[in-house]
Amino acid sequence: MTQRDERILVGGDIPVLLRRSSRARRMTLRVTRAEGQVVLTLPLRASLTEGRAFAESRAEWLRSVRAEMPPLALVQPGALLPVEGLRYEITPAATRAVRIEGDRLLVPKGRPVGTVVAAYLKHLAHSRLVPACDRHAARLGRSFRAIALRDTRSRWGSCTHDGRLMFSWRLAMAPREVLDYVAAHEVAHLAHMDHSPDFWAATERLYPGCQLQRGWLRQNGHEILAWRFSE
Repeated sequence: MTQRDERILVGGDIPVLLRRSSRARRMTLRVTRAEGQVVLTLPLRASLTEGRAFAESRAEWLRSVRAEMPPLALVQPGALLPVEGLRYEITPAATRAVRIEGDRLLVPKGRPVGTVVAAYLKHLAHSRLVPACDRHAARLGRSFRAIALRDTRSRWGSCTHDGRLMFSWRLAMAPREVLDYVAAHEVAHLAHMDHSPDFWAATERLYPGCQLQRGWLRQNGHEILAWRFSE
C-alpha cells in the first residue's frame, strides 16, 4: 500500500516527489524517463529528515542526470516528429487524414494537431504489432488472448498470466525493428513469465540479435517519452 505523496526541495533547486510505501525496504531515488521527475521512495519507518538527507547527498548526481535528459517536445506544426525511426516535419495541409508525404507529416488543417497525430500513431502501432505478435506467437507455439495499447511510462510492453499483451503505442515512433523486438519480448513471456536465461534464449530465437534493439530503447527511449501531445 502506497501512502499519499509529499514534495520537498533538494539542493535548493530540485523538486522531489516523496512517496512512502509499505512495500519499500530501503530508500530509493530515481528520475523518471518521461518527465524527468525526481522520485524518492521511503519505507514507512523512515523519517522525513532521513529521506531529505539521503536525497541531499545525491543532489549533484540528480543535476547531472536531469541535465542529460532531452527537453520536453510538443507535437505542433513545424516540429520534427519521429515516425518509425525517421523524422518528419508536422505540416497542416488540406488532407482528411494524417499521412506522410516526402519528409513531411501532413495533418488536417483546423484539427487539433496533437490529437490527430496521437490517433495516427496508435493506428500505426496496432497495424505493426498485431502481425508481429501473430508471427512470433506462431513460431513459439503459443497463443495470446488480446493486444491492448496504452501510453505507458515505465515499460514498453507487458504480458499477463492469461495471455493478454499490452504495448506502448509510442513504439510507432521507434524504428520498426525495435517495435518487432518488443513484440518478440512480450510474446516470449507467454512461455516464461520472468527474465530468466530461458526467457532471454526464447526471445533471441524469436528475434536474433535482440540485444541491439534493446540497447536502442535504453539509449533513445527517453526521447520518445519526452514528446507531449497536448499543452
